Amino acid sequence: MVAYRRIKRDMKHDQWWKNAVIYETYVDKFAGNFKNFENKLDYLEDLGVDCIHVLPFFPSPGADDGYDITNYTDIRSELGTLKDAESFIKFASGRGIRIIIDLVLNHTSVHHPWFQEASSSAKNPKRNFYIWSKDGKEYADAYNPFSNFKEKNWVLDPVSGQYYYTTFLPEQADLNWNNPEVEKEILKIIDFWANMGVSGFRLDATSYLIKKEGTSGRHLPETHAILRRLRAHTDAINSEIMLLAEVHASLETVSAYFGDGDSGNECHMAYNFPFMHQVFLALARNDHSYLNSFIRTLPQIPDSSQWATFITSHDEITFTTMDAPERKEVLAFLSLENKSAFKQGKSISLRLASALKEDRDKIIKAYGMLLGSPGSPVIYYGEEIGMTNLNTAKPLRDTRRYLRGPFDWTKAESQIKDPNSILNTVKQLIRERIKNK
Repeated sequence: MVAYRRIKRDMKHDQWWKNAVIYETYVDKFAGNFKNFENKLDYLEDLGVDCIHVLPFFPSPGADDGYDITNYTDIRSELGTLKDAESFIKFASGRGIRIIIDLVLNHTSVHHPWFQEASSSAKNPKRNFYIWSKDGKEYADAYNPFSNFKEKNWVLDPVSGQYYYTTFLPEQADLNWNNPEVEKEILKIIDFWANMGVSGFRLDATSYLIKKEGTSGRHLPETHAILRRLRAHTDAINSEIMLLAEVHASLETVSAYFGDGDSGNECHMAYNFPFMHQVFLALARNDHSYLNSFIRTLPQIPDSSQWATFITSHDEITFTTMDAPERKEVLAFLSLENKSAFKQGKSISLRLASALKEDRDKIIKAYGMLLGSPGSPVIYYGEEIGMTNLNTAKPLRDTRRYLRGPFDWTKAESQIKDPNSILNTVKQLIRERIKNK
């Protein structure tokens, strides 16, 4: 039996997110279910993690591995019961590990009861929970991030005979945030999980909430107004609840999602996508000075705010905001295989070890940059043991699923015993980071 090191932590302090080490994982891929997850916390505590981002565990048809939700206040039956989830959150808290979860604001599954009611009749009270069109010609300038899955953002609903708006997959209908009733329902969901003990919410697809004619439908002032109201609500119920914005854009644009004032009045954290770009560029050129220069140019953010730094995640590695020559250089370094492409020439689906050809030294260099840089680092599950892309008998249309295989516990146990393993080296880097804070 593997012996793990216990680390004593203080859970009661404001702005905990400013120095967190976050581990991102699925319940089923990592532990099977919530009860078993409790037994796996020794491993994460020994790693040095003090916050777990639990990826979507809500009831879902699974078109987008849980980001197509049919019930925001329950869990999938194969993961246990709602009481199991609450027990896990409390158990983790008792170990000094906070839990944050996804709050999918932009869309629901088309199988959500709200959408089923909305589709049934134009007079149904839930009709205005979504965005409808007779011909699908509105918002012609809106960005279509999943153009590899659908021709446009309007999808014909066979029941009503009208089109509904969807930013992402056809199975994910966008909510109508111009309807105040939508916001009321979302606030109820926040209250539900706050009462269950979660410490924060990752706000999925934050920038897309409002659609407006003549715009790309991203980063609009009305979206920022929504975030300010959500922040005011969470601050009122528990000032230690953190909001994390998922926004892929320039640093200048993303910085606006922290809000105004010394304390900020929107999100406490935001993912630093350009940081990830610079890590891969530094690896491609074998020159870390590029990352150091980038860090020196980081914009000033509110005192209570923090960047979430990362290298990989459950989504593809996307380089869409990089300058074209640098993007081409990084993709050439990664030797992109067609089966790994998400958007050809712009984004790829690779785990870190797969991206770096399982080169231990390069993997450790990447972790050195992640854990030695400002921000709160997010580690995607399995990357700390050098897990590679999932092997499948047939190619996957949604290549992101190559990144979402089951955690390799056999490999983890082997690396625990090897003092020179990737895992033990990452542990040491985390401990050095904590010591120097």
